[in-house]
Amino acid sequence: MASTESPRFSTNDVTVVFFLGGPGSGKGTQSANLVQNYGFVHLSAGDLLRAEQIREGSQYGAMIKEFITEGKIVPMEVTVALLSNAMADSLTNTPPPPGTKARFLIDGFPRKLDQAVFFEKTVCPSELVLFLDCPEDVMESRLLKRGETSGRDDDNAASIRKRFRTFVDTSMPVVEAFRAQDKVVTVQATGSVEEVYEIVKAGIEARGVHPR
Repeated sequence: MASTESPRFSTNDVTVVFFLGGPGSGKGTQSANLVQNYGFVHLSAGDLLRAEQIREGSQYGAMIKEFITEGKIVPMEVTVALLSNAMADSLTNTPPPPGTKARFLIDGFPRKLDQAVFFEKTVCPSELVLFLDCPEDVMESRLLKRGETSGRDDDNAASIRKRFRTFVDTSMPVVEAFRAQDKVVTVQATGSVEEVYEIVKAGIEARGVHPR
């Protein structure tokens, strides 16, 4: 009988790249470039959670809203289920070109080590972790500027500082664990969008991910 522990997707069919960086490090901007030039499907854990919290009839909506407002991490089973289903929908609705693997850029996830383990065991092992390394003061000024127009509940100084603490305490151990497996591409994210993207491209192409 097949093991219930086997991942939903095979690395023969799917390439997963985790995209990590503190809040305001520029993941969203760089993700758009990677989608355009490298054929990635961009999945943002945060966007999926935000969409789910306002989806009519969602059993998770109220709980997600409370966790996000408090700057706390939503239970991993919820986040992983949303990501896994989004991957399945993408493969069904927009399959990759024949003879190629689907590429998924998973933005802002895993936020904790147990999430990484759970995702790789149940959904798909990752190929790489792309890490945008950015000083806190730079990230804070970017987020406060974004908060002027974003309408997001968590783009205010108090929530931003909570999110920084959460990132340092819980997400940096994820980066270190993958670094120990030699799976991390670290990018200094303090330059212009174009300068950072050039470093991103060089980093992933050195690991065998080339434009499509």
